[in-house]
Amino acid sequence: MTPVLGVIGGSGSAAVWLEEPTPRAIQTPYGEPSGPVLEGHVATPGGRVRALFIPRHGEGHRLSPSHVNYRANVCAMKQLGATHLVSLSAVGSLKQELCPGDVVLVDQYIDLTKQRPATFFDAGAVAHVSLADPTCPELSGAAIDAARAAGGRVHQGGTYLCIEGPQFSTRAESHLYRSWGASVIGMTAMPEARLAREAELPYATIAFVTDYDCWAADEAAVTSADVLRVMAANRALAERVVRELAARLPPPGESPATGVLREALVTSREHLTDDVKARLAWLLPRG
Repeated sequence: MTPVLGVIGGSGSAAVWLEEPTPRAIQTPYGEPSGPVLEGHVATPGGRVRALFIPRHGEGHRLSPSHVNYRANVCAMKQLGATHLVSLSAVGSLKQELCPGDVVLVDQYIDLTKQRPATFFDAGAVAHVSLADPTCPELSGAAIDAARAAGGRVHQGGTYLCIEGPQFSTRAESHLYRSWGASVIGMTAMPEARLAREAELPYATIAFVTDYDCWAADEAAVTSADVLRVMAANRALAERVVRELAARLPPPGESPATGVLREALVTSREHLTDDVKARLAWLLPRG
């Protein structure tokens, strides 16, 4: 199987790395994704790599973290043939050594979201996938190498604390999250990572630090203006990382996400109604 790189871009992301982008309008059983999926390719020394891009917050950043259609985004990527799914995310730092401008390859998540559908199996079918290790080590390893080759200051591993938002944390919350050992804080990695695993897509979060969260007494409390300023500086780095990653994609099928539904789906097929089968036809294992 030929690798196809799917990228979901966060705040400040743009698909300038995508050559010959073509909008692909697609409907999913969960509604429309954040916007038309851009399909094109990335030029690499080894040849052209097909790639897909969705701006997570929609055109003009019109969707708050709570109103992103995460299920539609992941489903659209799967339906259009993505074999690997990468999230580009702006995050705040919960550790002194994670500085604005740094890149963190997250490998764990703490989910504090409250308002978002978090599974494709919410009615008529039950599946329990393992999320003990929610990112793909092969894809994350390739992303680490890509970020270093792109000139980033890279940190391997870390826990992403996902809050509902859209407000930033209180100081008390920020200190609490630090006491839990979380590394970075953001508003969009969940339920995206959960859904990617259910969709059997190798997934990695490439987190770009924009600020110290408000725990840092010697730093001014974070504002949107501060975040946007650092995001602008991170944009060129993110473009280089994606280009480098496209040249390093691991072979499809070599991931803990591969085939997880064959054991995770516990509802017997004879008890799946026709409407459930139709809704999950893009996802359910054949046979």
